[in-house]
Amino acid sequence: MTMGREWLDWETDGRQWPHREVSQFLQTSSFNWHVQIAGPENAPIILLLHGTGAASHSWRHLLPLLSGRFRIVAPDLPCHGFTRPRGPADLSLTGMVRALSELVAKLDRCPAVIVGHSAGAAIAVALAADQASSVPRHVIGINGAFLPIRGNALFSPLAKALFANPFSASMFSLMARATPLGGNLLTATGSSIDEDGKAIYRMLLASPAHVRGALGMMAAWDLSRFDQMLRRLPFPMTVIAARDDPMVPIENSRHAAQQASGSRLILTERGGHLLHECRADEIAQWLGEVLGDQNSNGADAA
Repeated sequence: MTMGREWLDWETDGRQWPHREVSQFLQTSSFNWHVQIAGPENAPIILLLHGTGAASHSWRHLLPLLSGRFRIVAPDLPCHGFTRPRGPADLSLTGMVRALSELVAKLDRCPAVIVGHSAGAAIAVALAADQASSVPRHVIGINGAFLPIRGNALFSPLAKALFANPFSASMFSLMARATPLGGNLLTATGSSIDEDGKAIYRMLLASPAHVRGALGMMAAWDLSRFDQMLRRLPFPMTVIAARDDPMVPIENSRHAAQQASGSRLILTERGGHLLHECRADEIAQWLGEVLGDQNSNGADAA
């Protein structure tokens, strides 16, 4: 990334983006979206939502495993990666749902399945529970952040303070470029990902605009009424969690499965927080089993 630039540039920073050939740029009233779309046009849509601080590259290994059977739609979330706001951005859970509802409307078809990782899993639930949006057939959360983070009384005000300071994101991105900060953060996920993935995370962390988007999302995050959303889901969901995730405890997934009646909980011993990046084959197998079980039970599934 070129020093001094706030936003990532697709023609330079995006040259080595995984599956660049399926990337599109779509415009809604609130955002200019970077979205990766792959798979047969008439196949059921799976919407993939990454977590805070990540981008669509997070699904780079899972996308080719699913795109033979499904129409995959994987956006960069608002103010993440290459998705830019067209005005003031609401990065709260409600704001994310509103923005994604506009993007889904642009697709002209409701996703059959929404898969979310970490905070993206909470967005997936909120999007499915939102009465204003078309209801998908299933929601799958991977290491879902369904509960307020530990120390929220400290972290939320801290994120707000950092987000309010225009120099915070620039200083963080400068440190990510000049120090081992980016590598240390990846180590903290407990996941062993490929070198290409590490390089992209380092590039994202070196972007002040991307860092500001992640901070803004953290500052606006409020899950105080999230249990009500889980109970409003019109179907059981599936939650997948790694026991060795050091960032989001498996209690998040257990709790969500209990709140959304009839939901299925899949626990695995290893994989860390970025489970879907380092064990994509197994995630794809579990998704296939879940959706296959729905079909065999006569449910309205993809």
